Amino acid sequence: MSSAVSLSDVTKRYGNQTALDGVSFEVPRGVVFALLGENGAGKTTTIKLLLGLTEADGGQLDVLGLDSRTQGAEVRRQVGYVPEQPALYEWMTAAEIGWFTAGFYAAGFEHQYLTMLQQFTVPVDRKIKQMSKGMRAKVALSLALAHQPELLILDEPTSGLDTLVRREFLESMVDIAAAGRTVLLSSHLINEVERVADVVAIMREGRLLVVESLDALKSQTHELTITLAAGSPGPPDLPGQILSSRRRSRQWQVLARDLQESDIDALREHESIVAVEVRSPGLEEIFVAYMQGDNQVAALGAVGNDAALSTTI
Repeated sequence: MSSAVSLSDVTKRYGNQTALDGVSFEVPRGVVFALLGENGAGKTTTIKLLLGLTEADGGQLDVLGLDSRTQGAEVRRQVGYVPEQPALYEWMTAAEIGWFTAGFYAAGFEHQYLTMLQQFTVPVDRKIKQMSKGMRAKVALSLALAHQPELLILDEPTSGLDTLVRREFLESMVDIAAAGRTVLLSSHLINEVERVADVVAIMREGRLLVVESLDALKSQTHELTITLAAGSPGPPDLPGQILSSRRRSRQWQVLARDLQESDIDALREHESIVAVEVRSPGLEEIFVAYMQGDNQVAALGAVGNDAALSTTI
């Protein structure tokens, strides 16, 4: 089965600023795919390009088998989309905005929309301007889903919502994916994403750093706390990919990927090492390591002080 979304070497510039720099990834069908990154990482730009709302300077973008660069209008008809700040007609009631929107879709839209409002306990006769931000978000999600799209794209959908509404909103994403549809979720709320995502992509300053299933990313990443013998300048060279390292006196704390059990056993037996403790980090810790990448550089073998330093190689 083809991917729901495919990007190949996509580049986008705004004047002298590069918003996306050769980004490539695929979103499998029937998953919750999380696009992670700090503000300015390129997440919203990626979504606008996929929806055909702006044009890429280079590369190929396909959504549900359609070319976003030439078939943007058809992409937007087939996809459900919830932006960070949905534009809703505030003088309308929830029922009226559903009736109005139904004119752009096939029969059955309004009935499905009203059913979803009932599930979300949104009063159909209340005007949008009288609703809380959480209720507005539920109206926007119901509008995006009422035509039962194969792909739902959400750009920071839970920003500013209270905890209970965020939880309800995200749990509905899992239900959508369980029904065989696809969710592309852009967010900087890492702890919430960890609860619902099947696949994660981490972006920084317009570049894609990693795209992988969440289970694989977490299972293949280890945090090592290495205690050195007195007088040792630093730990031996470590195999795998070092995401970050910090030194405090005789202890090094290292976040590493792709280490084997035999690699860890060899560390424990090294003459310069007293002990090695291993822990599985959460997604937020992995994300922070990727974000800090080149901002602070420390060589693992360097003689440091008590300050915490990070490195990526």
